[in-house]
Amino acid sequence: MTGPDLTDDAKVRAYRAELRMVGRNQRLAGFALVVGGAIAVWAAGAFGPILHGVGYAALALGWALMLTAIFLRTRYHRQRMREDV
Repeated sequence: MTGPDLTDDAKVRAYRAELRMVGRNQRLAGFALVVGGAIAVWAAGAFGPILHGVGYAALALGWALMLTAIFLRTRYHRQRMREDV
């Protein structure tokens, strides 16, 4: 994998857009699970304790997905910036 060409602003913007696409699905799914889990934990008082457990499970899975997306993006960036000599 070759390093990105960062000689002018347009190429830097293109690389940033490319980097934003890495792990995008995991990041969006994680965000949705975190928001849904927070709503479930908040609403658990009215709907019962089972919803409470489901909410915390969704929060844990959502944060795990978001951390996975961060790991994938960091690994991709390191591979792109590495220069194999």
